[in-house]
Amino acid sequence: PSNVAKPAPAEDDAQRARIADVVKDPQIARDVVDAARSSMGADIGEIDLINIHLFATRVVKLAEFRANLQVYLHTKMSTVAPNLGALLGDTIGARLIAHAGSLTNLAKYPASTVQILGAEKALFRALKTKGKTPKYGLLFHSTYIGRAKAKNKGRISRYLANKCSIASRVDCFADGSEGVDVFGVKLREQMEERLRFYESGATPRKNIDVMVEAGKLAEVRERELGGEEEEVEVKTPKKDKKDKKKGEEKTPKAKSEKKSKKRGAEDEGEKSAKKAKSTEKKKKSKA
Repeated sequence: PSNVAKPAPAEDDAQRARIADVVKDPQIARDVVDAARSSMGADIGEIDLINIHLFATRVVKLAEFRANLQVYLHTKMSTVAPNLGALLGDTIGARLIAHAGSLTNLAKYPASTVQILGAEKALFRALKTKGKTPKYGLLFHSTYIGRAKAKNKGRISRYLANKCSIASRVDCFADGSEGVDVFGVKLREQMEERLRFYESGATPRKNIDVMVEAGKLAEVRERELGGEEEEVEVKTPKKDKKDKKKGEEKTPKAKSEKKSKKRGAEDEGEKSAKKAKSTEKKKKSKA
């Protein structure tokens, strides 16, 4: 058609350079110029340009809002549930906590309940119709299930629910675990080992060995975060005991001094009482 835009090669290079400055990618600029060759050319009116500008600014603001929200979610998950976030990711971990109602409720759930969280409708429908129950709920969005083969998705989902239950209980009930994601990192390593086991048959490590290693690393991390202050607080009672022992050694002398003071006070009280009696007798005799 006559209204198809057919720019010259020199104009193509100039347009490609201008677009590359904006998108910071020469391949995208080349694709845009190639698409512009076969597009229908038309002038953009002022109203259309205003609407396009408003839409573009709105898209940019939404992208900035999403980035800020992601940062906020990461900071919250790193303080509330660092191990669950390290295992599943901030988004899926936050969805699990929101669906359960709180981190405490999620920690109290068994692994079988965590596995099907988010698929309650499918579960009750399967129980009602006597069909197959769902294998996963919100955990389906994790990368582990997506990387597993179709025949192993149920096994990986069950194993992942077990690890999520452990991570949530560590985050909820462990003392001094704020900001410590060692257990989550070790559980993630176990998930990777389990995936390799289903793919190649490589034997994974035992759970108890991994937990012992994670416990040692957690102790080291807690010392780095604030363990030195706790050690100082623990050592102070020993000094108090020494002071008490020194005080106990000095107690016999202190007791003798107290007794002498009491005797002196009693003698002074008796003398004052005798003086008072004598003065009363003199007054009566004068009267």
